[in-house]
Amino acid sequence: MDIQKQLDSVERELRTEEFAGAPAYIQSISQAYSSPIEDVWDAVTTADRIERWFLPVSGELRQGGRYQFEGNAGGRILACDPPADGRAEYRVTWEYGGGVTWLTVRLAAVEAGGTRLRLEHAAHTADVPTEMWDVFGPGATGVGWDQGLFGLALHLGAVDGRLDPSEAQAWQLSEEGKAFTRGAAEGWARAHVASGADPAVAAQAADATYGFYTGEQ
Repeated sequence: MDIQKQLDSVERELRTEEFAGAPAYIQSISQAYSSPIEDVWDAVTTADRIERWFLPVSGELRQGGRYQFEGNAGGRILACDPPADGRAEYRVTWEYGGGVTWLTVRLAAVEAGGTRLRLEHAAHTADVPTEMWDVFGPGATGVGWDQGLFGLALHLGAVDGRLDPSEAQAWQLSEEGKAFTRGAAEGWARAHVASGADPAVAAQAADATYGFYTGEQ
């Protein structure tokens, strides 16, 4: 797989701002795909396609419904606006381990018939354990979203290669998978620094994140 192409294709950003009445960390990650917006929308909202690049999902995938990823997060679908005039968006709660955060996924048609996907993950700063943020920074969740966008890129043919979601955990511990994790962790370290973090602190957090995902702590 062309992991460097994928890492270079992703834009990452971290900011802190008001969200739902309280200060929040907002992580955003985006990537452009050559597929038309209707196809990308189908890939990120249809259960049988989501399973092909992310995880099996159950529930009522409609506004007001609830969803559950197998062995992972679930939540409520707050808004679901299919493609119209080159735009589409859905918003959900992301409920995991007793905590609640929020996801917004936006699609925008771009030149040559492609689509840019932008995912924003908001978490109230008061709900993020200080010891977790101090050790891992944004990479703790950010690397997971990098993995998700990589799966979508493979599914849509944006990069060369193939990886079945059932093989993802084993691949993550391969040399190729570790190289991807290292690159994603360093990408989030750069976003961390751009948000105002000390470079040494961000680098240390990237090392800790890499160790967490690869078991090499």
